[in-house]
Amino acid sequence: PGYVGYDEAGQLTEKIRRKPYSVVLFDEIEKAHPDVMNILLQILDDGRITDAQGRNINFENTVIIMTTNAGSNTKSGSLGFVGSATDKDRERAMKALNDFLRPEFINRVDEIICFNKLTEENFRSIAALMLGEVRDLMREKGMELSWDESVIDYLVKKSYSLTYGARNLRRTIQKDIEDAMAAVIVDGKRGAVRAIKLSSDGEKVIVEAE
Repeated sequence: PGYVGYDEAGQLTEKIRRKPYSVVLFDEIEKAHPDVMNILLQILDDGRITDAQGRNINFENTVIIMTTNAGSNTKSGSLGFVGSATDKDRERAMKALNDFLRPEFINRVDEIICFNKLTEENFRSIAALMLGEVRDLMREKGMELSWDESVIDYLVKKSYSLTYGARNLRRTIQKDIEDAMAAVIVDGKRGAVRAIKLSSDGEKVIVEAE
């Protein structure tokens, strides 16, 4: 039909039709087009939606999670994973939500959770977890990956952001570590790479192949 939100609705209904017991995540819901919000409101209201083929798609067994940065510029603790927001923080966040979400939409949400901003210590833990994921992928290819604390220091220094959270961290790991490792592996001057060790001089990540 060509109306805004049609493609998005089609993709969603087809996935839920195939896997009705699913968790659906709408990241940064404040950026969604109003027509998409109307579709979501119908899902929250009726627990079902009709797709382009006239089929009723049941969402009753679906868990819907929405994230937003609403209030992140005003509350003392923004979205994150540490501590608990105060009543004042929650009040500010709810005010920000009401600026872009209609009351009937908010009233259909079962639970609203406010989080504090990520601390540098949180960031260090997340950096280690993300590097661990890269290490697991390397092991699947028959290679080992190790690093020292200087790499964590570098990642925190370059990527820590109260505004963008861990997104910057993911990009930095991809650009400064994964791309650099790929170049070393493809280069092949040392033959087949069995292990890679990461360190940092504070300005860049140093990749050593074995």
